[in-house]
Amino acid sequence: MSDLALVAFNRSDIENVMSRMTETQINQLAFGTIQLDGSGNILKYNQAEGQITGRDPKAVIGKNFFRDVAPCTNTPKFKGVFDKGVKSGDLNTMFEYIFDYQMRPTKVKIHMKKALSGDTYWIFVKRL
Repeated sequence: MSDLALVAFNRSDIENVMSRMTETQINQLAFGTIQLDGSGNILKYNQAEGQITGRDPKAVIGKNFFRDVAPCTNTPKFKGVFDKGVKSGDLNTMFEYIFDYQMRPTKVKIHMKKALSGDTYWIFVKRL
């Protein structure tokens, strides 16, 4: 069974599976997947997230997620939770949110998780 078949949005050990996936496999996931560094700069942004937001994944790599790509997330409820998790080194939370920056408001479920290795963080996005 491939890693792709094992990936579920709310899987508790999703960071383990993600660490073994290729860029192609990440782009095949059915939910939005964004990898950020500790400052919020985008390292990976998959095709599903591009479809949710209407943004070209290649065009957002290297940009700051909270400032340049999704300023609607620059709030205590979203970025505040991210920053707290980065500071503590323990980011693992799920909550509902509405994306509405330069797009039709879209209700989503967010799962933030620290990556298995290195100083990077995953944000998983599922439309509700």
